[in-house]
Amino acid sequence: MPSPDLHFLTLAELVPLLRRREVSPVELTEMFLSRIARHDGTLRSYITVTADRARADAKIAEAALASGNDLGPLHGIPIALKDLCDTAGIRTTSGSKIRADHVPQRSCAVATRLAQAGTILLGKTNLVEFAFGPYGQNPHYGTPDNPWGSGRAPGGSSSGSGVAVAAGLATAAIGTDTGGSVRIPASYCGLVGLKPTSGRVSVAGCTTLSWTLDSVGPMTRGVEDAALVYAAIAGPDPDDPSTLGHPLDDALAGLRQDVKGLRVGIARRPFFEGADPAVIAAVERAAGVLSGLGIRAEETAFPEAQAFVEKHETLFHSKIEGYACLRETLATRGGELDPLVRKLLEAGATVPAVDYALMLRERERLMRSARETLRHLDAVVCPTMPTPAPKMTEIGDSRMPRLTTRIINFLGLCAISVPCGFTPEGLPVGLQLIGKPFDEGTILRLAHAYEQATEWHLRRPAGF
Repeated sequence: MPSPDLHFLTLAELVPLLRRREVSPVELTEMFLSRIARHDGTLRSYITVTADRARADAKIAEAALASGNDLGPLHGIPIALKDLCDTAGIRTTSGSKIRADHVPQRSCAVATRLAQAGTILLGKTNLVEFAFGPYGQNPHYGTPDNPWGSGRAPGGSSSGSGVAVAAGLATAAIGTDTGGSVRIPASYCGLVGLKPTSGRVSVAGCTTLSWTLDSVGPMTRGVEDAALVYAAIAGPDPDDPSTLGHPLDDALAGLRQDVKGLRVGIARRPFFEGADPAVIAAVERAAGVLSGLGIRAEETAFPEAQAFVEKHETLFHSKIEGYACLRETLATRGGELDPLVRKLLEAGATVPAVDYALMLRERERLMRSARETLRHLDAVVCPTMPTPAPKMTEIGDSRMPRLTTRIINFLGLCAISVPCGFTPEGLPVGLQLIGKPFDEGTILRLAHAYEQATEWHLRRPAGF
């Protein structure tokens, strides 16, 4: 029988146990299904639990591994998918009651690649309706509860993915990130969350919020786990032309390379502005750890990030593209939407086309300029979120606060959030490492070096 703490082992720790047959895919799957049954009534991290399929996949994986047919490190690992990732024969709701009975005939590219890697699908995780919101609320399927503090925001929009991994209800989960929706729940839930460059991982078959900003990435308990999942899902896909023409780096090969001599910039404006003192202190300590590893950490200006805050944040073009993507739903069934999601979508219809066109032109200029700013740096270091997870009762009617995470999507960069401390109240703090376009390997390498030099990632929420 599996030991009682297997649910909090990382993917990298489980792999050798599976290969030595100290634990089996069937045992792992049953353990996670049992935990979901025990805890998810209050956590609400899943919308659909695919227990029968998980058990069947586990038996197939166990037989394959026993016969020496090893598909790689993810073979036999139970995972979860955000419920806007299409899955053939399994309903995909996008967090909306409007799609409560939507059953796709074809799986999305990411689901297909993970299945080909031998993963076991535990279920589809909760999210903000149509992925439009940073805190994680969902009035239709219930708001997931942050395991680090009941009543605290789990972070959105990939709220269920964050809660499921943090509470030990899955080894890893997939989220999507249009303005921070992988990194925000990773920060609030004490996890690793990787936002690849748009065009690195196919979004084909995932519900679209923004054609130009959407990305898909893993949420895990360790940086090596994020690299393993990323390696399985990244790469060109003919169904997503944005993924074509970008040579794929081997993030796993460089993960443990020495980081001495790398350079990181500490960009205080706009990322530290208005941040909680405990968050600032944690990130500054993290910068000190990086310096202790031989990394050159220096104060740096990031004018393109500041320009976004000053000129483009209020326009927030994902709401414009979100309206374009969902205008038919809004017109025919708008009354069934979460009122605040509907309000955001309706706001997208009020932006003049000329403003949107000028913004896209300016975005191209700022993207080129940002690449020049980062040319002599290997990453930019800053808080993932300026505050720890707020109480849900303190959020009020606004679901779109100021989010510096949006900057990374707008500028076409990649980023990763890793745990870097806790507040006096015991809430996680996330460190964000921002990288150049298509340079996921470097930020994974830096994040892994930091993680191995600290112990924040080893903490677990009480009661799970």
